[in-house]
Amino acid sequence: MPILAIDTSTMVSGAAIATKDRLIAEVLMQLKLPQSQVLLNHIKEVLKIAHMDKKDLDGIAVSIGPGSFTGLRIGLASAKMLSYALNIPVIAVSSLEAMAYHYPVPEIYIASTLDAQKGNAYFALYEYTGTGFNEKKSVCVMNFAEAVEFCSRLDKPVLFVGDIAQKKVDVIAAYENVSLGMPHLCMPRAANTAMAAIPKLERGEFANIMNLEPVYIRRSEAEILWEKRHPESKSEENA
Repeated sequence: MPILAIDTSTMVSGAAIATKDRLIAEVLMQLKLPQSQVLLNHIKEVLKIAHMDKKDLDGIAVSIGPGSFTGLRIGLASAKMLSYALNIPVIAVSSLEAMAYHYPVPEIYIASTLDAQKGNAYFALYEYTGTGFNEKKSVCVMNFAEAVEFCSRLDKPVLFVGDIAQKKVDVIAAYENVSLGMPHLCMPRAANTAMAAIPKLERGEFANIMNLEPVYIRRSEAEILWEKRHPESKSEENA
């Protein structure tokens, strides 16, 4: 049952085709280009590399956040479009859970983090079970330094992945019991999204594309700025 997976949660743009037991093809790019300019070309390219037609697909896996507000919207809109056109299901995957699939290793915790701006991180903690990952700490927004300090006190070694972890190597290096993943095993990848989605596909855990929305966790800076400039709208809502 081949599925197409896409991840647009960060500046990394990726598309992959996978089955239960193998990754067939993947296109991955980490450049500062808008997802709107590259994603559809990546989807076309990965189908070409895999020698497949879009009609061969049995599902679409998509990372739904947290992450880049604009990127998530573009990825989800593309997934919905393909789902509707091909009449195949969408499987929604947490972008933080997908990153944990870089390290299916027992006896450690994976701290998945993405930049939430102003020193904060989207943060969740996972543990490999042998078949998948248990969420040990639910997705939240936390000051990155506080997240590292919290993980340093846990009962097992903690491996950090994600863009903000790569930017703040010095914070991680200041503590025992925590470390940073390798550069090529640290960022979101469409292949990981596929691996996380396949068990859900087999269980029939499909998203309703009519009401599926990105998981933002917090409001965008644009929303906060607009509210500051228009305080009367907040008063009207509370009236």
